[in-house]
Amino acid sequence: MVNRYLTPQNTYSEVTPPLSWPDRRADARIRTGDPFITSEVLYQLSYVGGLVHCRSGAGSVAAEVEDGCVARARETKHRDENEIEFSRIVAFSDGVFAIAITLLVLNLGVPDHVRGGELGTALWNERQDLFAYAISFAVIGRFWIVHHRFFGEVTGFDGRLISLNLFYLAWIVLIPFSSRVLGDHGGNTAAVVLYAANLIGVVLCGALLFADAQGAGLTRTTPALAREGRRRSLLIAAVFLASIPLAFVSPSLAPYCWLVLFVVPAAGRLARQHA
Repeated sequence: MVNRYLTPQNTYSEVTPPLSWPDRRADARIRTGDPFITSEVLYQLSYVGGLVHCRSGAGSVAAEVEDGCVARARETKHRDENEIEFSRIVAFSDGVFAIAITLLVLNLGVPDHVRGGELGTALWNERQDLFAYAISFAVIGRFWIVHHRFFGEVTGFDGRLISLNLFYLAWIVLIPFSSRVLGDHGGNTAAVVLYAANLIGVVLCGALLFADAQGAGLTRTTPALAREGRRRSLLIAAVFLASIPLAFVSPSLAPYCWLVLFVVPAAGRLARQHA
């Protein structure tokens, strides 16, 4: 395949690109204020469908970008060179997860007027709240693990990644509220639909965040692992989506179908260990 590209000397050439040229993550190496855009990077941007229009300057290349991926590449900050700023993003995210998972326990309680002999009955009456707490704690914990692993592979960041991460965290913070509604009104269709919709929003926003970072070359995650992650995200979203119509038939039964998300993976691990 012959490609036309702009050399560092601002002259156009036609070459057959060697197979050893870097992949799309090369675009993340462009930093704001760089005086040159190398031919290597321009080729990679054209590979992903970017149309780059450049005009020659006095020994530099002034980029006139009509493709969003090029403009984004200029704004990308490298993790190693901006460790403090990157750490603040991760610390803020971890703090949001910690607060959300802590707020869950505030939904639990026993009336003050309960006497010793009535304590068992009072605790039994809290079963819906305890179930909502257990499900939500496991869900938020799992989301945090996935989020933690994702940022462990991130090599750079920009405004879009930060914005998508905030949007994702907004759905995480909503879980204590939907969990409380589910605990207080577990037999109500609207409560089940609200909780399921909340979790679907978390899953889809997370998938969008991870896919955007992968497409922009901001993560070391391999394409194979990225595809596997998207497959799992869609599966989780499908389970919560399936519980919505079931809630209109049996709102008390619908939440228990969410346990499939925990039982099936555990059974799969046990099967592999004994294989």
